[in-house]
Amino acid sequence: MIVLALLHLREFSYIIKILENKDNVKGISMTKSTKTDLKKRALEAVRDYGIHLTLFRNAISDRLGFNVTDMECLRLLFLKGIATPSELARHTGLTSGATTAMLDRLEKAGLIERRPNPDDRRGTLITPAKSGAEKVASWFESARKAQDELISSYSEKELEIISDVFERFTRLWEQERERVRRKQ
Repeated sequence: MIVLALLHLREFSYIIKILENKDNVKGISMTKSTKTDLKKRALEAVRDYGIHLTLFRNAISDRLGFNVTDMECLRLLFLKGIATPSELARHTGLTSGATTAMLDRLEKAGLIERRPNPDDRRGTLITPAKSGAEKVASWFESARKAQDELISSYSEKELEIISDVFERFTRLWEQERERVRRKQ
């Protein structure tokens, strides 16, 4: 996920540099903007980043013949390493029957493995298949190279700012997700 999160940082880095009050960003002369203008521009860039990341994920899903929830399931498994079918159902919003069908597709594709749950003899644990990680990595190879090239163009100070902004946005969305859950 981190790899995907860096995909469209070029526009976002301009905003960060402007916030540092630099008049020249990567050779592009910038006009003086008010803080209100810059806040609006930053939020629009974050919005656009999210939209384009979603469109990229959807294009990958379409190309591979998976649906969006299949890819969401894989992302969660690669993040956590292991999950129960119930956790995956909650994460994807699928019913238990639809979750089983999704897991069947992913298992048939060699991307996941089902294992007995040692804490619940009737339960199952889902993990990414070892060969599945290599398969998935190959799908994103071009994006990873582009991200590495983009990120490598920034100084350590700039990378600290970029990391800080994304870490704060991650916490913000975690908090907002919890607020929504509490209201249900």
